[in-house]
Amino acid sequence: MKRLDPIVEMLKEGEGKPAPHFEVRIMKETEYPVLKDFLYEAIFVPEGEEAPERSILEQPELQVYISDFGQGEGDCAVSAIVDGKIIGVAWSRIMDDYGHIDDETPSLAIAVYKDYRGNGIGKELLSFLLSCMKEKGYKQVSLSVQKQNPAVRLYKKTGFITVKETDEEYIMVRTI
Repeated sequence: MKRLDPIVEMLKEGEGKPAPHFEVRIMKETEYPVLKDFLYEAIFVPEGEEAPERSILEQPELQVYISDFGQGEGDCAVSAIVDGKIIGVAWSRIMDDYGHIDDETPSLAIAVYKDYRGNGIGKELLSFLLSCMKEKGYKQVSLSVQKQNPAVRLYKKTGFITVKETDEEYIMVRTI
């Protein structure tokens, strides 16, 4: 039997399962501590490689995504909820991160628990977050994504364009 390309297999995750009923809403300030869990979920791990230790989240280049979240003018977070449980989050802030392009453009991060991927939840989170950012007056948003990450397809479908490319990743921007 021919084995599918690993990226195709990841894109097919969730197929054949009924999509769960979920709601997307602005995150409550009391829920911000879960951003740390979703930051870990957002770390792309290629097939066949081991996930890093959770202690990686203490590194300064990752702390910028969550440290003192909610205190910055550009901080905005939305969550997807299934049966009262947060199963996905998208958030943005002005930060000097991997996707930084300038000091007026927020960068975003997004993660959905593995069991819920492939059901359109990421797309809904992204759409809701972009609306939140537009209401705050932002004109564009940026992100960094590894080329092997299946999420690249979502970003391209939702209007992100590549503005910089390295051997391993894309820096993408979307006008709001």
